Amino acid sequence: MGNDHPLKDKIQELLLEAGIDKTDCYNRMLDYTIEIFENQGLGRNYYGYHNIDHELEVTYLTLLAAIREKQLQRMSLNDVEYLFTSALFHDFDPQKSIDRPHEESVIQFISLDKESKKLIAEANLDIDIIKALILRTSYPWTGEFKLRPEKQMKECFQTSKITQDNPQMQTHYEQLGWFLSVVDRIGGYAIGNFPDAMEKAKKNAHAFAWHQSNIVRMSVNYFETLLNKETQMCRRVLHALPSEMRKNFMDTVLSFMNLRQQEIRIESKFEFENQKFETKVDSIEERNSDEYLDSLTQIYKELPQPLQFQKHSFAQSILDSKTIVATLRLTDGNDTIVGYAKGGPLENYQLYADVQDENFGQKNTIFLEPIAMKMGYWGLGGGTRLRKVFSLLANNQRYRYLTSFALRDLIQKRMGSENVEFVTMIDPEHWDYYRVDLLRGIV
Repeated sequence: MGNDHPLKDKIQELLLEAGIDKTDCYNRMLDYTIEIFENQGLGRNYYGYHNIDHELEVTYLTLLAAIREKQLQRMSLNDVEYLFTSALFHDFDPQKSIDRPHEESVIQFISLDKESKKLIAEANLDIDIIKALILRTSYPWTGEFKLRPEKQMKECFQTSKITQDNPQMQTHYEQLGWFLSVVDRIGGYAIGNFPDAMEKAKKNAHAFAWHQSNIVRMSVNYFETLLNKETQMCRRVLHALPSEMRKNFMDTVLSFMNLRQQEIRIESKFEFENQKFETKVDSIEERNSDEYLDSLTQIYKELPQPLQFQKHSFAQSILDSKTIVATLRLTDGNDTIVGYAKGGPLENYQLYADVQDENFGQKNTIFLEPIAMKMGYWGLGGGTRLRKVFSLLANNQRYRYLTSFALRDLIQKRMGSENVEFVTMIDPEHWDYYRVDLLRGIV
């Protein structure tokens, strides 16, 4: 059950440590948030970045940092209470249609939801201040993402009796909102090691519909913007966190920068040193070696978790005669495998519960698992080559249809030039199931 979330006890301990005398109210607020997220399918099993894990990680880190700020007499106990509540509700959008948070939807929900309003009132907090702090978490805080929420923040300040016609208090809560915004973005990157951070980056990429080739580059840009353009608040937040969390965050930043350098070196080899890809269709005999299985397994593990089909029988499925495997290799003299396309009869797969394929059981459809490549080789054309080779092989084996999953934007782009149709559109992930009629053209 959602109320067993591992961060729940830690958050409750921090509430006691802060010296808050309304802990019962805040504990019920915490339980209610977890329950809503779980009931709406946004619990720990939801792969999108903005699930209950993110909500509670931000709440936990906000409390940690705010308590330290209170100890340094830079915040009051009331500030801690406002930050806790705003962090807990900052992505409170149970009806979301996309993973990326929509602050206006959050504001609308807590304004209309009777239980949320009741709990905020019991805590003796001003809901307009809560709204203002949540609006400040809009990202990036530039252009249209700043203009509208900033205007709405001013409206909240004029409605609230605490800040009405009080520029000094408005500035104070603007600073608290900025504090929350930075904690939100440091978030889970300060908890856990680099593999944990990479998995979060992949989730974040999913929320923003970034192509795999952009994950590292955009992550580096994300961190550089935080460190270089919001230096003052970023330093303040990091200094308020425990030293091991500061180290986790900075190690993560450096690891992403190192990966970006590796990507640039790879791109340079293809651009200036005549490095090329070649595709190869691998027979059962070629697949039946420890080296081959290990190479594909390591690449498979780099896929985001929801893209890891046949997780408990991956090696076994490679050796299945009905499985088609095409590998992407470097012309480096060693035939180094850097990617693969793999799939088999649709009936061999257990798809997501909300995907119903009318061809299941007809034995006329091949399922293409998400194409996998080593980090650094995305965006160089290898994925397209693998997909076309796989489609030709499926056509040669008399399959009528090919199905797979892809981001909605990518499917829509291909619909203009290829014979692609949606079978099931999955919200809020926008990771949709599509079909291609192989008799009407190879994808």
